[in-house]
Amino acid sequence: MRYPPLKLRKNEDRRLRAGHLWVFSNEVDTHATPLKSFAPGQCAVITNHIGTTIGLAYVNPASLICARIISYNIKQLFDVIFFKRRLEQAFLLRSRLFAQPYYRLVYSESDLLPGLIIDRFNDTLVLQISTAGMEQKQAEILEAVDNIFSPAHIILNNKTRSRLLEGLDTFVDTIKGAPLETLPVIENNVHFEVSALAGQKTGWFYDHRLNRHRMQHYVNGMNVLDVFSYTGGWGIQAAAAGAKKVHCIESSNQACQQLLQNAERNKTQDRINIINADAFDTLAQLRQAKNRFDVIIIDPPAFIKRKKDIKQGIIAYQRINKAAMQLLSNNGILISASCSFHLSREQHLKILRDGAKQIKMQLQVIEQGHASPDHPTHPAIPETNYLSTYTVRLLT
Repeated sequence: MRYPPLKLRKNEDRRLRAGHLWVFSNEVDTHATPLKSFAPGQCAVITNHIGTTIGLAYVNPASLICARIISYNIKQLFDVIFFKRRLEQAFLLRSRLFAQPYYRLVYSESDLLPGLIIDRFNDTLVLQISTAGMEQKQAEILEAVDNIFSPAHIILNNKTRSRLLEGLDTFVDTIKGAPLETLPVIENNVHFEVSALAGQKTGWFYDHRLNRHRMQHYVNGMNVLDVFSYTGGWGIQAAAAGAKKVHCIESSNQACQQLLQNAERNKTQDRINIINADAFDTLAQLRQAKNRFDVIIIDPPAFIKRKKDIKQGIIAYQRINKAAMQLLSNNGILISASCSFHLSREQHLKILRDGAKQIKMQLQVIEQGHASPDHPTHPAIPETNYLSTYTVRLLT
């Protein structure tokens, strides 16, 4: 099959030659190949300014990322066989990593399937399709998924902001099986139930699996504060690891209800104190009441979603981390996480270092964490390496 060309301007192919998969609209020679001539999701052969082919991509003229390379074979057919091969390749890694079927099965660009995320919850697969190109191939993707895994349930959780940027509608729908209210999760031998349709992202954040496992080494017999608790991923695992008391701060009523149910499921409810309130306000109130904690976990939502949010986002990270430090007991442990790609690991550490200095404490970095291995990093795409976690100790 022959695909039309999409020609780049001079010197705009360097990043792609290094392995990146994205083409930005300002990199295209729109005089030679007008973007408006392509339909959303249409395939094109990416070429440099002299016509040398780079790879095969799908195009969306309405998006800032106007094309994403999906193969270096310019004759590739995007049929069921193609998606089966990519899915089997992704599954091979996860089957080596995890004994139980709870993990991120497909991590978009890192698994060479840009615009597609699949999370596995035992016999249920939750898919997020975030681009017009993958939307065009939804039927082939679903057929490949069903052929390989034969899941009892398939859910399309297409409510991401990136779909709006692609000109797509947002929705959640059950494609196969009866609609579910909750999904099971087993992580680090702790059992959870999360919302199948109304939860954040796909319902669970598998990326912190290893960081939560490491956290368990610090909490036995300790008084723990878990900020931005969601449904208890950190807090309940802390209680299961022997924490004396875990105080969970979460602003969502629904998440608090699920957190309580998950605590009861793991028989830790007697050591879980749920605070349904704003995190910043609650930290200030706890300080005013002269509360102190041995371990504090800060895992906020992304305060920096876009470049223009960097200044205000850094201020928010500074505020929340300093407020947590002011509540730590002597030799206390702070686990500070960020899922903002635009907050570098160096900037994250600087925020912690500056916060300790402002309260006249010394900072000791004990561990540095990354996303778990079911979120592999594409070495040419820094955006896939978005998660940073620091475990630090504050010393007088």
